[in-house]
Amino acid sequence: MTKIKLNIGVTGLNNTDNPGPGVPVIRSLRESKDLDVRIIGLAYENLEPGIYMENTVDKTYQIPYPSSGSQAFLDRIEYIHSKENLNVIIPNFDAELNTFMLAEARLKEIGINIYLPTLEQFEERSKTNLPKFGEKYGIKVPFSKSITSYADINNLRNHFDYPLLVKGKFYDAYLAYNPEQVINHFNKITAKWGVPVIIQEFIRGTEVNVVALGDGEGNTIGAVPMRKQYITDKGKAWGGITLGDEKMLEITKKLIKNTKWRGGMELEMIKTINNEYYLIEINPRIPAWVYLAVGAGQNIPEALVKLSMGMRVEPYKSYDIGKMFIRYSYDMIGDISQFEKLSMTGEL
Repeated sequence: MTKIKLNIGVTGLNNTDNPGPGVPVIRSLRESKDLDVRIIGLAYENLEPGIYMENTVDKTYQIPYPSSGSQAFLDRIEYIHSKENLNVIIPNFDAELNTFMLAEARLKEIGINIYLPTLEQFEERSKTNLPKFGEKYGIKVPFSKSITSYADINNLRNHFDYPLLVKGKFYDAYLAYNPEQVINHFNKITAKWGVPVIIQEFIRGTEVNVVALGDGEGNTIGAVPMRKQYITDKGKAWGGITLGDEKMLEITKKLIKNTKWRGGMELEMIKTINNEYYLIEINPRIPAWVYLAVGAGQNIPEALVKLSMGMRVEPYKSYDIGKMFIRYSYDMIGDISQFEKLSMTGEL
């Protein structure tokens, strides 16, 4: 069968100790039996490892952060499109999703497809709205409260017991055992992501996650649960194993059905010793450990691309239980000329 040729832009090439999903997404697409992909890396920083890894990107363009203004951001995307004739872009950072969602119609007009949640879905599951989200959809969620100042920290003792979690609105989560630690974490988070900062009740148990894909009509195209086997000091999975957990799959499929979720998602949950499940976060895009799902038999990035192109995609019916992933660091050798070219021209 002849493969379908597509030019696909991918962000999130920062394959470091706080990895983005870009590199595993690209690996997944390169293993597709139906798609012949040319990968265009979209990099925010010129030292993102995915830029320089062999057999990863075919070409890289540097793009401005969305915070520099949506017009400058989209002008750069349109310039890249004029050179590369992009069919699909897969955004992989929470902080860029809002810009892409608002520009979806504009991108569609020039021939670029994206497959993301709606703005309503994106806002409804945000960390600040998660308690209401859980109440609406019948999912247990730890008590949480948004704070914006030091004065709010002094009032936490009226609502929380220690330890508690301190979270940024996009990324980062820290465990705090006293008010002084809350202040330290608050300062670190606001310096990077601004306010609000979310304070969340700490639930004791095992962290379990699900990567899933919804078709926007209530159907689950794919879903693979896993348990983190090794967690870094940034809270990122450095190893994990797929689980045969029917309850997690039931929660995921029910959620996708009720919300009519469109696109990739990651559910982060805590399973208590009493076998209760608490939803602590919903990431509205493909997670960095997605390649485990591919290894278990569900190529979710491939299915997402097909959906974005309007192709019919049959839901995955099974996956391999007990598949494991382990990350590792690897020293690449490059040349300063590569770095200089990207820095000076914005292309490599």
